[in-house]
This record gives sequence, structure tokens and C-alpha cells, in this order.
Amino acid sequence: MKKLSIVLLLTLILVSCGTDSQHFKIDGRFLHLNQGEFYVYSPDGGLDGLDTIKVQAGRFVYEMPCTRPCILMMVFPNFSEQPIFAEPGKTVSIQGDASHLKEMETTGNTANELMTKFRKQVANSSPPEVRKQAADFINEYPESPVGVYLVSKYYMQLEPDFKKANQLIETMLKEQDKYGYLIRLHQLSQSLSNSSPNGKLPSFKATDIYGKAVSSSLLSQATVSVITLWSSWNYDSMSMQRELKKLKRKAGNKLQLLSISIDASQSECKNIIERDTISWPNICDGDMLEGNLVRKIGFAAIPDNIIIHQGKIVAHGLNIQQLREKIEELLHL
Repeated sequence: MKKLSIVLLLTLILVSCGTDSQHFKIDGRFLHLNQGEFYVYSPDGGLDGLDTIKVQAGRFVYEMPCTRPCILMMVFPNFSEQPIFAEPGKTVSIQGDASHLKEMETTGNTANELMTKFRKQVANSSPPEVRKQAADFINEYPESPVGVYLVSKYYMQLEPDFKKANQLIETMLKEQDKYGYLIRLHQLSQSLSNSSPNGKLPSFKATDIYGKAVSSSLLSQATVSVITLWSSWNYDSMSMQRELKKLKRKAGNKLQLLSISIDASQSECKNIIERDTISWPNICDGDMLEGNLVRKIGFAAIPDNIIIHQGKIVAHGLNIQQLREKIEELLHL
């Protein structure tokens, strides 16, 4: 009887430390972050909206319903993002230093351990070297969801190369042909050729956060128009909005702007717009990266932008400095 009691106790301990087959759990510990919170969202629909993870005494535990593998993006207080690869029934452990988040280690399943290996491998690499190593990783591990994250970040967000992205995605599709997010990225990388220089802006009609109509025809008629993708929790995209506000003051009606927020909360989006006195149309449908207009225009990640000059797309995916210089060049500011 005593032995049976011990067995039952050990079983309860093991169950309490893990999770069931319908959930995914993160058990984390950070140095130099005693108390605080950060956000988590899923670009492939594994999580509904934006969630909050609270840190107490440097530790945090997060559990979510999980019936299929998915990618989670953790958004830290310094606005940096790191991916976590969730699987049903798995518990992963995160160890790191809040002042060196790129060096954090995640263990508990193959995908996260491969991501940790990649982080360490590129820690001291230049941006071109990182892109090359991302491609090498995808060719070596075409079955891994880590490659899906890498192609999205390094070939569709940072200095987009959609031809190379297509090639890498097609390599992964041979091993992951049922992964809906990868299929969507394939469609995006092909359709984004329409957002290349001299391409045409896709036709659309939408409603902004205040219920006013917005259409592609109004943007195409302007001398220069800019469409940007932003969120309240992404530092670079917020900086881009502030830069556009300055340029709008200089250019007046010669510059037309439209911004699309991927905030899950429309009220939070409206609060930010009013706080920063953003006067141009902003669209926020609450569907984050799954929104119809985001998909139609071909935005794959945040921040993103396209510039239209005399009805034709002349630039896509510029950083803040490039965006400012291109607008000033086109409008002779």
C-alpha cells in the first residue's frame, strides 16, 4: 500500500509538471527581468489574438490550448521578437538574459532546439551572412517549421527577395505540403511580384477605424501614396508612423497615407491613433496578419510598406530612412 501511494504521488508530480495532449506549455526564467510582462501572438493562427505573459521573480509560466503545431511570437518590453514553436502536449523551457534576448535558449522539442542552434550560429554574423545561413538551414532541414519562420523574416521582410523566397518555400513544401501557413506564404511570395516596382496596386475598398470609406482608387490618383503596416507593440512600425507624420506636414495633399494596424484590439488601435494625433485613415479589423486587406495587398510581416507614384508601385519593404529618402525624392521635398 505504501509503494502504491508513492507511485501515485510521483504520477501526480509528473502530471503537474507537464501538460495534456490538447495544450502547450512554456516554463521560463529570465535574468535581469524580475517583474514585468510581454506579449505573445501567432502569425499562423495558432493563438487567437494577442495574449499577455506575466513575469514574477524572473520566472513565468504560460499554457495555451494547442491542437496542432504552430509558431508563437514573443514580443518583449524592448519590442524585440523571438519565435517559439508550439506542439500539442509539449512543455518547453526558456532560459535567458533579458538584456541579451537573442541568446536565449529554448529546449523541450526539436524545433525550438534547432532555433536555439541557429541563434548561436549567427550570433556574430553580418546580415548577408545570416541570410545565407538561413537558406542553408532551410535546405538542410526542409521539414522544420523553423525554416518557415526564417524564410518569412530574412527573405520576405528584411530586404525582400521573393524569387529566392519562392525557391526556399518550394523546397519546404515537399516536406510540409499540409502546412497552411507555408502554403499562404507561397501564395504571398508569388503575388508580391505585383508589389514590385512598376506593379499595380490591387483594387480594394475598406472602412477605416472611424467608419469612413477608403479605396485603392483614391490612393492611385495621388502623386505619391504610402500604405504601411503597423501595431502598437512593434517599435519600428510606430517609429515609421511618426516619420510619416513629419513628412505629411511638409508635403500636405501631395502625399496620401493609409495605415493598417494588426492590433487585435480596435479600441487600443484607436487610443494610439488619438494619442499620436494621426490624421490619415487607419484600418484595424482585429484579424491581425490574417486580415483580408493585409492578405490582398501582400503584406507578410510587420513593419511593411509600399509606395505608389502616379498609380504604380515604385518601392516595397523599405526601412525608415529609405522610406523618408524615397518620398522626399519623389516629391522634391
